[in-house]
Amino acid sequence: MVRTRRLMPLALAVLLLAGCAVEPKEWASSVCAALTPWRKQIADLNAKAQQQMASAKTPAATQKNLVALLGGASDASEKARKAVEDAGEPDVDQGEVIAQKFVESLAAVRDAYGHAKADIQKLSTKDDQDFYDGVVAIITTLNQEYASSRLDTSAITSPELSKAFDEIPECR
Repeated sequence: MVRTRRLMPLALAVLLLAGCAVEPKEWASSVCAALTPWRKQIADLNAKAQQQMASAKTPAATQKNLVALLGGASDASEKARKAVEDAGEPDVDQGEVIAQKFVESLAAVRDAYGHAKADIQKLSTKDDQDFYDGVVAIITTLNQEYASSRLDTSAITSPELSKAFDEIPECR
């Protein structure tokens, strides 16, 4: 009982702080700290996939490489989404909306990669032409979903956040 009474103020403080907005520079720093490794991981996955695709001689090998690429990209996007969500919301006008737009954009990217991965896995590798035609269609859809997930930063009209993103080294 004594232990519970001692932990109650701490638990209450954590709950109260969880809903608090953070300073624009702190928020921007957290967001950029999440996005920088995400971008690098996506670039690394693409480079690795290009190397593997050059040596893939069969639809089955191509399928295996694409599934790994798309799964890795989906996982990396979810990790970045979670980190941005954990950053909270910036203490600016419309901070909650701005934070949610960042999270939604990364969720849409994650989902685009996930859909493509699932669709590639479903393709039959028995007929080369059918398989590669299917890959082209899936990648076209992925590119469309990815493009539609793009965050319109021009809609973010917070001078404090714009300044923070411009000043923070992680964001350059």
